[in-house]
Amino acid sequence: MYQALYRKWRPKVFDEVIGQEHITDTLKNQVKNGHLSHAYIFIGTRGTGKTTCARILAKAVNCENPVNGNPCNQCRYCRGIDDGSILDIVELDAASNTGVDNVRALKEEAVFSPAAAKKRVYIIDEVHMLSLAAFNALLKIIEEPPPHLMFILATTELQKVPATILSRCQRHSFRRIPTQRLASYLLEIAAREGIDLQESAALQIGRLAEGGVRDALSILDQCSARNTVTVESVLETMGLAGNRSLVELFRKILDSDSGAALSLFQEIWMDGKDPAGFLNELNGLIRDIMIVRAAPAGAGDLISGNYERSVLDEFSKRMTREEILFCADTVQSALSRIRQLRSPRIAAEVCLVTLCDSRTAESIISLRSRLSRLEEAFRGNAALPASEAASESAEASFSAAARPSAAGRREVADPVPLQDFPSSSSAGAAEPPPTQTASVPPAPFRADRSAAGDMPFTDHPPSLGAEREILDRARLRLPMEMRFAVDDPGKVRLTLNQRELLLEVLPGFLLDRFRKPEIRAVVSEEAQAVLGYAVNLRLSELLSGALGSRDINELRQFQEVKFIS
Repeated sequence: MYQALYRKWRPKVFDEVIGQEHITDTLKNQVKNGHLSHAYIFIGTRGTGKTTCARILAKAVNCENPVNGNPCNQCRYCRGIDDGSILDIVELDAASNTGVDNVRALKEEAVFSPAAAKKRVYIIDEVHMLSLAAFNALLKIIEEPPPHLMFILATTELQKVPATILSRCQRHSFRRIPTQRLASYLLEIAAREGIDLQESAALQIGRLAEGGVRDALSILDQCSARNTVTVESVLETMGLAGNRSLVELFRKILDSDSGAALSLFQEIWMDGKDPAGFLNELNGLIRDIMIVRAAPAGAGDLISGNYERSVLDEFSKRMTREEILFCADTVQSALSRIRQLRSPRIAAEVCLVTLCDSRTAESIISLRSRLSRLEEAFRGNAALPASEAASESAEASFSAAARPSAAGRREVADPVPLQDFPSSSSAGAAEPPPTQTASVPPAPFRADRSAAGDMPFTDHPPSLGAEREILDRARLRLPMEMRFAVDDPGKVRLTLNQRELLLEVLPGFLLDRFRKPEIRAVVSEEAQAVLGYAVNLRLSELLSGALGSRDINELRQFQEVKFIS
């Protein structure tokens, strides 16, 4: 009868366990020296060798002729444990025996001496599934067991095991197997089984297994029906070829084509894909893109393997880091809300529309995403998304006339040339054609330096455009989260009075940031660059709704203001 590969190639000695040398070497030395603990707990993810090492240890402590700490697999004890004829080695599934009555029955049996073996060994798998009462019943016998008794506990969720149990056990943590080593092991097994396995396919299986040997052997077993196991055959066999439709959908998201994205989602939904499962797969794709963008050199061992590396490279080059984080945050928010809606499909569709156009989101992370795209576009490294190109071009043309130049002065657009317009007078008299001139913003205030190098003091008030230019220049050097606030006079206000510069900031987060010396230094440096002389910067709280501190001449222009002596 055919036997599954993960059962056929289950290790029988410690030396055959791969990737867990830090544990197997310790256990072998304990067997050789006779320094065995009465209770062990093995911790790790699925398929990393916890139950296998527990069985090998149970054989090793009962073996008549251990070889370098390994069981000989030839003596009557080893053969009896392998074929199940020796009943002193008991395996329990805590998921099926969670009650206190099951543990009480175990305690009643454990006090008896072993019938055939040297030690009675209880292997309790998934021990975290036991109830609290069962843990309490197990506590005393684990603390002080008879000399002939040994407990080996295995769990995938350490946090669910009470600390009172953990403190009485010797703990061993099993690691995930690296992809490269897992692929080498698969190639070795395939050669022994006569399976034509390509190296690239072995790496693909290793990534899909996520560090678990049992999962890797199960995938290889499933793919072995093909004459040659390739990457394409692995994806088709595992049902991952459909990920190409998800890749195409994400490409439409990057193109800001919400209509095409919703149409592709409709096809995926009609094929039977659950919206929550779809969002989970989309989240996995974004995660792989983030890994490739953040760590391109070591991404081969970090990505899931569900998507081709060339596709991930393409997406990572088209997105900024802030955009990737925005996509991940949007999908995860949709996943958290999807359980609260009667129609999960709506949550998925809203998520897709938001991903296609980040302007529909109001979070800080969406603003950072849009700003990062603008910065990339201005540096010439990327193009604006289609949904933002029109609005951003309008904003760029509006601000082109007042963009600061490299010398710190405003660049004025060339005036529009005069054109001849036809006469529209009812009397037929020719009217002079209207002239159109470009609006020139006020020139910034400059003070001339004296021959001696001293900064002269002037009685003339500075230009009203100086404060705005100082804030505009400082804005480019401030952190991203402060730039929008600088443009809002209700949050940040700058008043220049001779050699004193009053900076009024709304109390709270902004005021705390402006209290930092490096932030105030930015404003002072830009003020000196605009004015031509150093000023004294004074920071003050901006009272909501108040006029703030203004020059007396500025207030006198409002006739309704009454001064009380």
